[in-house]
Amino acid sequence: MTETVSTRAKARGKGLKLERVFSTEGTHPYDAITWERRDVVQQNWKTGETVFEQRGVEFPDFWSVNASTIVTTKYFRGAVGTDAREWSLKQLIDRVVKTYTKAGIDHGYFATDGDAEIFEHELTWLLVNQYFSFNSPVWFNVGTPSPQQVSACFILSVDDSMDSILNWYKEEGFIFKGGSGAGLNLSRIRSSKELLSSGGTASGPVSFMRGADASAGTIKSGGATRRAAKMVVLDVDHPDIEEFVMTKAREEDKIRALRDAGFDMDLGGADITSVQYQNANNSVRVSDEFMRAVEDGTEFGLRSRGTGEVIETVDARDLFRKISQAAWECADPGLQYDDTINDWHTNPETGRITASNPCSEYMSLDNSSCNLASLNLLKFLKDDDTFDAALFAKAVEFIITAMDISICFADFPTEAIGKTTVDYRQLGIGYANLGALLMAMGLGYDSEGGRSMAAAITSLMTGTSYKRSAELAGIVGPYAGYARNADAHKRVMRKHQAANDVVRVLHTEDGRVHKLATKAWADVIKVGEKNGFRNAQASVLAPTGTIGFMMDCDTTGIEPDFSLVKFKKLVGGGSMQIVNQTIPRALKKLGYQPEQIEAIVAYIAEHGHVVDAPGLKTEHYEIFDTAMGARSLKPMGHVRMMAAAQPFLSGAISKTVNLPEDATVEEIEDVYLQSWKLGLKATAVYRDNCKVGQPLADGGGKAKKDAADKAAASAEVETKVVEKVVYAPVRKRLPKSRVSRTTSFTVGGAEGYMTSGAHDDGQLGEVFLKLGKQGSTLAGVMDAFSIAVSIGLQYGVPLETYVSKFTNLRFEPAGLTDDPDVRMSQSIMDYIFRRLALDYLSFEERSMLGIYSAEERQRHLETGSYEPLVEETGSAAELVEPAASSSSSTVQVEDVETKDTHGSEAREVPAHVTTGEAKTTAELFEKLTGTAVDSPLCMTCGTKMRPAGSCYVCEGCGSTSGCS
Repeated sequence: MTETVSTRAKARGKGLKLERVFSTEGTHPYDAITWERRDVVQQNWKTGETVFEQRGVEFPDFWSVNASTIVTTKYFRGAVGTDAREWSLKQLIDRVVKTYTKAGIDHGYFATDGDAEIFEHELTWLLVNQYFSFNSPVWFNVGTPSPQQVSACFILSVDDSMDSILNWYKEEGFIFKGGSGAGLNLSRIRSSKELLSSGGTASGPVSFMRGADASAGTIKSGGATRRAAKMVVLDVDHPDIEEFVMTKAREEDKIRALRDAGFDMDLGGADITSVQYQNANNSVRVSDEFMRAVEDGTEFGLRSRGTGEVIETVDARDLFRKISQAAWECADPGLQYDDTINDWHTNPETGRITASNPCSEYMSLDNSSCNLASLNLLKFLKDDDTFDAALFAKAVEFIITAMDISICFADFPTEAIGKTTVDYRQLGIGYANLGALLMAMGLGYDSEGGRSMAAAITSLMTGTSYKRSAELAGIVGPYAGYARNADAHKRVMRKHQAANDVVRVLHTEDGRVHKLATKAWADVIKVGEKNGFRNAQASVLAPTGTIGFMMDCDTTGIEPDFSLVKFKKLVGGGSMQIVNQTIPRALKKLGYQPEQIEAIVAYIAEHGHVVDAPGLKTEHYEIFDTAMGARSLKPMGHVRMMAAAQPFLSGAISKTVNLPEDATVEEIEDVYLQSWKLGLKATAVYRDNCKVGQPLADGGGKAKKDAADKAAASAEVETKVVEKVVYAPVRKRLPKSRVSRTTSFTVGGAEGYMTSGAHDDGQLGEVFLKLGKQGSTLAGVMDAFSIAVSIGLQYGVPLETYVSKFTNLRFEPAGLTDDPDVRMSQSIMDYIFRRLALDYLSFEERSMLGIYSAEERQRHLETGSYEPLVEETGSAAELVEPAASSSSSTVQVEDVETKDTHGSEAREVPAHVTTGEAKTTAELFEKLTGTAVDSPLCMTCGTKMRPAGSCYVCEGCGSTSGCS
């Protein structure tokens, strides 16, 4: 059969004629790069246990340690320690690419053997140079003896019968067993308010969710290292909608009560399994009718599943409020906008789109699947900071061709999914590193310029994909379901084209990309009219968790930068904190000079944000806004970016709209309402610290409040049986005779004196400040301030707390000082507490606050390290012999040379070294800012994960909490 297809295609003279774009004729892509051997050893940081070890693996020298570690542990096949184990990236890429190329030849995709070779070399070049990656199942399975499953995203279906419900459990179980995720809509199951044919009352879909949740949890605990990823959807007009909406919010109350009773309710804790519905994301499928009723304040009808008649009416605003309240309490449910989804559906004659995969980016027919691939956008940014749109389009053509070929040989978990996927050939090309690209180009994520650039790139990607799909249809035929859906498919193509026509370009770069996108859509209409299309769907925006690390991306999917500093592992062991390399590139693009860039980067390294960075214009702050931190993006900034990209995607976008802990239910209502108005297909929200059942880095936010609630409740009970005990701080007074030092200083021309006294152990106990004339208001305020600080110190307030609060306080007088250790000061308070830190805190304590002496800063310029070759105790330093095998928590590193996205050498701007307590960027961010990252711990390596789309991903080992 295969040979017949190939022979027939060649006899017709068909097949793709390809030209080399990336690779060089006569030189294999592997021969153009330098390779090196590395040892991969992975430990669980909580237990110290070595969970993986493979030595002598081979990778390109420009691949990061993190990328090579994740690929080695996740994607190399064969038993570790045997000859069958893969040990080189070459083996991995060859295993996949050669399988794709052979299938392309067998199925008549290439005009000649020479075209097949070009395809193989181009795909190899793009992969080894980290320009794109296939989704994880491709790396797991393709070219191995295992079933050739290439899809990461699955949608199932369930009908109103016990056979169908039990089959749902079975199919879902097989998908979870393979490490993938699935979603489905339960709305066909009759409600608990309707009768069975026997005359009894139905259980309703929520009751059957319990069984499915228990099944998913059992499969996970049976050996999987991550939660079973699943999505459960219910239509808003289902009579059990209110029960569905409140399921997870009620369980969150249960988690809180059990935790307060002493049970282990952390994510992965021993007792969390007693809580239901925790293995699924829940979404309500809302209609335009319902959303208009919310706007108008009218009633809305809930309908019988059997007859479709209204059996109950509810106040639409009241139901919408309950949805938002539940999301405020526990982040579930999200919303999916049914009419918008189906208005962009290319196959309505086959059936409606009723559900999505667990991360909400793949939306298609029931019993279907989608394989994904993502491009690394930053790779297409040239040295002159222009986006190479033509090169990007060429890459899309090769990748979408490979993705379609994979369906020819792929295996599927169920027969129904296999048939639908082969008949409709849904693909999900997407991208990563958008946040880093926009920053490097000097464009704010939440800006018109940033959104227009994102829209143009997304439009070009999908337009080029459908253009190639139409070309493939002329060679190997359109998808089997195209004939019955041709009019609808072509209508959606025109909708994409019309959306492209109304994109408002704002600068040269987005104009150049948009021009190519406009031409691509014109070709889509022209070629598609003649040939039809090979694929029902072409594009989605997935989380790109693990594969994002494989490509060394700074940002995942459509996400903004997580933070401005990150944690980097070094070849040969050790690690360091660096400022994201897109930042100096962006500053250079904005016209800052090298000295200014160095000062700004040093400030970011200390503080983790750009607010008050020396010399940085305030109008440029928005370019460096991030998902978290001092200048975190506003919720609607996320929504507007999604809205810019959505009209140019076949599917939807995996992304969570983050809200601060103090956000209100009304704000969540507004996010959901505006998302509908702006044409999004789905929206999920997450309010910081709304989840009880997961560990945080500190007791901040919600955790503090819950602890206080618990303490209050305990105290209330305790007073009924025993006398209440009150604990009070004890003042440690200074001795009558103590050592003190007096410092004269000048800040911005204003003179002053500071006298500080210490306890016998050298700890600071009092401060006296002399500013202004005796009897003046300023002198009086300084006296009162001195007394307050001194009493606080004697009652046990750490000096570090005062330093962290009062440094960087800005007011006049400010400017140059006469102190060589503190050359510039933003205020007198800023100077005083920096000086106190230098006089009374140890080096380790000061380095955490980013405060260094002149000698230490000079040493850093010479060696790349601030740390002295002395061991400090308080303010007295004693010379010590450096230990040969130190177990210090600080890792000393020198400047390291790295490659930028074009392969040219670029010097990383050094930043202060990190303590051994931080193992990932999320943990580093927490230490730098004192702000908790509300993410679970990785079950494999024990480090804190970070958000990626609507999932979480571990920087240490690449594990994800979702389905990608």
